[in-house]
Amino acid sequence: MASVMDDPTLARHFRGHTDAVTCADFSPTGKQLATGSVDTSLIVWNLAPKAHAVRFRGHQEALTDLQFSPTGDLVATSSEDTTVRLWTPCIEGESEVFRAHAAAVRSVSFSCDGQCLVTASDDHEVKVWSLSCRRLLYSLRRHTDVVRCARFSPDGRLIASCGDDGAVILWDASSGQCVSCFTDCGGSVQFVDFNSSGTCLAASGQDSSLRIWDLRTSKLTHLYQVHSAVVNCFSFHPSNNYLISGSSDSTVKIADLLEGQVMYTLHGHKGPVLTSVFSRSGEDFVSGGVDGQVLVWRTNLDSRLYRDVLRGHSRRCTADLSPRLAHLHPAVAHLRQPQAAPIEIGPTLVDTVSHDRHIVDQTFYTHTDWMQKLPRMWIIAPSVSV
Repeated sequence: MASVMDDPTLARHFRGHTDAVTCADFSPTGKQLATGSVDTSLIVWNLAPKAHAVRFRGHQEALTDLQFSPTGDLVATSSEDTTVRLWTPCIEGESEVFRAHAAAVRSVSFSCDGQCLVTASDDHEVKVWSLSCRRLLYSLRRHTDVVRCARFSPDGRLIASCGDDGAVILWDASSGQCVSCFTDCGGSVQFVDFNSSGTCLAASGQDSSLRIWDLRTSKLTHLYQVHSAVVNCFSFHPSNNYLISGSSDSTVKIADLLEGQVMYTLHGHKGPVLTSVFSRSGEDFVSGGVDGQVLVWRTNLDSRLYRDVLRGHSRRCTADLSPRLAHLHPAVAHLRQPQAAPIEIGPTLVDTVSHDRHIVDQTFYTHTDWMQKLPRMWIIAPSVSV
């Protein structure tokens, strides 16, 4: 596959955070990029040339995760200050605060319809929130240690969570029951997510490997051991044919899931890579890390081949079938814990409070200009087969 594609190229480089960049996400339209940092700020970058970025402040401690809503009109952030915030990504910078966790909140994710949030925390709990009712729906309690990540499946029927107890747990989102549990993960699990069809689940962690299970058979289908340190993050390409991963070994790798091999290793960060995610179109991806840099890359997948993939999807009478709950290997039933208390609505951040919102000048570099500024250690190296 690599022979029909150009190499990935660095398209833009943003500086604005004063500490490690921990999380990032593209808006559904691809016109905005949101990044969060240990410096406690959320920055929304407008990707049009010569546009401004807006910095939002409200969290009291480091941001740990963020995500645009499916419609792009909201950004959810989680923080070590034990709260979750919902932001309107415009210059007014209004936000609402959700409080229920008793410790740092490690991840936040929207359901496919944008009506619910799922959060994971150091308090060993996963919580599901209703955005329409503005209240906590229920808590999921089965993990025995810090819960690092929780994600809805693309159809919203399942929730996957992972943590320092080494378990990846699948939950029925409607009943709150645990329907499957994978424990052969080699230690603490840092990140978990579904592919875009919801047929596969991937997890990465402390043992520097990345595992992918087919949920229709509950079998491990891929095991990638290509990084030399913790794999902190990964993202499926919308076609489900590729995957990017970021690691504490300072690299980003691009894997071809059809060929079962790593195609490229990207050396751009000076220190651990903490976030990497594809845009909704798959044409770009972003990486961020301890060095405080935000790097936007052009994927350069062959456009004709990618159009053929999408065209093939549209020709099907039915899409890939999502796994049926009855087909997942059953685990001991674990009922959700209902919570009646409503969320706490925090103060509105108004435009006149300068320390809550800042206009940030953006510096844009073309690929040619930026490559002239790169140290020699920045290389893009094709990788050997796994």
